[in-house]
Amino acid sequence: MNYRLYYSPGACSLAVHIALEEIGIPFEREEVSVARGETTQPEYLAINPKARVPALAIAGETRVLTELPAILTFLARRHPEANLLPSDNALDEARCHEWLAWLAGWVHGVGYGELWRPLRFVSDAALCETISAAGRRTIEQSCACIEAELADGRPWAVARGYSIVDPFLLVLYRWGNRIGLPMRERYPAWTGIVRRVSARPAVQRAMANEGVFLDR
Repeated sequence: MNYRLYYSPGACSLAVHIALEEIGIPFEREEVSVARGETTQPEYLAINPKARVPALAIAGETRVLTELPAILTFLARRHPEANLLPSDNALDEARCHEWLAWLAGWVHGVGYGELWRPLRFVSDAALCETISAAGRRTIEQSCACIEAELADGRPWAVARGYSIVDPFLLVLYRWGNRIGLPMRERYPAWTGIVRRVSARPAVQRAMANEGVFLDR
């Protein structure tokens, strides 16, 4: 096996799982459940001291590769036959990185980070409710921004076609459903893209393997 993916079901690592399925080569999966606190256990910290998923073990490398945008870009570049990154057009490729940087750093890292894990941002537990409320506002504002960006009728996140961005948009759409946002009613353009993504066999395989569904 060239790769081993460390993942937690339904986490952002699902986007990497999908990319590996799209590439179509054999790989190993190792579940490290965030819900059960397995990312902070000594066994996993010895592999990834950041205590996060995803992490990708690469044959011949002594260190795992971490950070979602880095892993997705590596896989797309190493397997150009999967056509997951528009490497023939510098601006289109930059648009992919623009999406990933914002989605990972702001929408996921700040919005959902504040909502679900406020103690990452403050040490006073009495402030957790305030921080979580701020996170939810960030998420809703970001979702509106995503919808506005996609509302021009494009079939995928970037003009050239399906890319490493689209599975991550599916992950974040699924999280919106989880926190009770009316995703289908409020964000029709985004919903359309997610429907196209979820119809892909590679996406269906990854979600089935993780036991996750779009609406929960």
